[in-house]
Amino acid sequence: MLRETPVEALHGDARTPVGGLTYDSRTVQPGDCFFAIVGTQADGHRYIDAAVGRGAAAVVCQQLPGELHDGVAYVVVRDSAGAMADLAAAFYGHPSRELKLVGITGTNGKTTTVTLLYDLVRALGCRAGLISTVVYRIDGREIEATHTTPDPIRLNAMMREMVDAGCGYCFMECSSHAIVQERIRGLDFAGGIFSNITHDHLDYHKTFAEYIRAKKLFFDHLPKGAFALTNADDRNGMVMVQNTAASVSTYSLRAMADFRGRIVELHPDGMLLRIDGQEVWVSLLGRFNAYNLLAVYGAACLLGFDRGEVLRVVSTLHAVAGRFEVVRAANGTVAIVDYAHTPDALENVLQTVGELRRPGQQLLVVCGCGGDRDRTKRPEMAAIAVKYASTAIFTSDNPRHESPEAILDEMTAGLDTATRWLRITDRAEAIRTAVLMSHPGDLILIAGKGHETYQIVGDVKHHFDDREEVRRAFETLLK
Repeated sequence: MLRETPVEALHGDARTPVGGLTYDSRTVQPGDCFFAIVGTQADGHRYIDAAVGRGAAAVVCQQLPGELHDGVAYVVVRDSAGAMADLAAAFYGHPSRELKLVGITGTNGKTTTVTLLYDLVRALGCRAGLISTVVYRIDGREIEATHTTPDPIRLNAMMREMVDAGCGYCFMECSSHAIVQERIRGLDFAGGIFSNITHDHLDYHKTFAEYIRAKKLFFDHLPKGAFALTNADDRNGMVMVQNTAASVSTYSLRAMADFRGRIVELHPDGMLLRIDGQEVWVSLLGRFNAYNLLAVYGAACLLGFDRGEVLRVVSTLHAVAGRFEVVRAANGTVAIVDYAHTPDALENVLQTVGELRRPGQQLLVVCGCGGDRDRTKRPEMAAIAVKYASTAIFTSDNPRHESPEAILDEMTAGLDTATRWLRITDRAEAIRTAVLMSHPGDLILIAGKGHETYQIVGDVKHHFDDREEVRRAFETLLK
């Protein structure tokens, strides 16, 4: 396991056998290797003795503990998080080398793009794995997703299961947090996709320049034989790939590119696209989805699939759960549930809804902002909502450790009192109010949580599903 990671010192026997890997001292089993990770919330070095007490055979750390135990191998490294990624890949036999692994990074569109790629490749007769915000999949088997990009131990374990299940492909989201925390280090990528970059995660990265740098690191580390597919219409699209060793390709709706597309017609149930000179009808809606589909098409072509077959399957793809998901009432009112939780994503969705909106239709928007996250986007989100909505209703999202009322104060602080907006802290009540305010045939956008089936208050996840709530409101209030 130590052959492919830099080791600064070794105390104990390098031939020590290891039966499992963990960075949580509470889960150590006899014979495991424990990684002491310096995290944002806790320092794993404090738990080395606890891990050894539970039977750890090896410890990977940045600093040796005060007491060294006989029979335990202590491996000192400069970066234990990076070493964990290296050792996890080695422990599971480098499964990414047996897959065509494609990663996507960007602010918006990651989940939709990887899910559509997974669906497309399986429709073309191949077995594939998926690692996304919504769900993990090993061929057809589903596993509950805990992170957009899991830790390297779980990542490599799942990829080993994918290989053992006969998968030839894996499509995964690469979050900016995962990139800088080196969760994807040690993986061999066949290709990478850049979607776009807008205002998000400044609570973690502090500046937009650092956020860009985090995304760019993914492409900086792509190998020479891989492809780097970038959105040429994003102002940072070419910045992402300027230092990559991978082969660069572009996609665009506005300019010349390797993969070119445009929206020919937009309808309430889909849109007609022209992709590389061929027209294709798709059931997804919106300019943002046109970009997602173009990225899917380009990546599939770069993976070696026939262009004509790819376009045929693209026409059969369906929207991803919680991404512009439509819930219809018996009286013709339409609710759209979407994960949009950044200013750019919210505006993109509202622009698409605006293109579908008929004269006289109300548009009611329900949205909020998450707690313990980037606070600077809160007033932007509110301003965008009132710009497009007949009435905007601001409500709680996942407040986490913040006061929901304080979050709403920050959202609404700069709003003109003459504009039509309400604040209703209880999210279920906010959705019911939107339904009550609607007239037959109106549009309701419920943004921010999308596929999520929970609401996080403090450290507790309570069951909550926007889709369930709006269906319940339709059934009880519109009888």
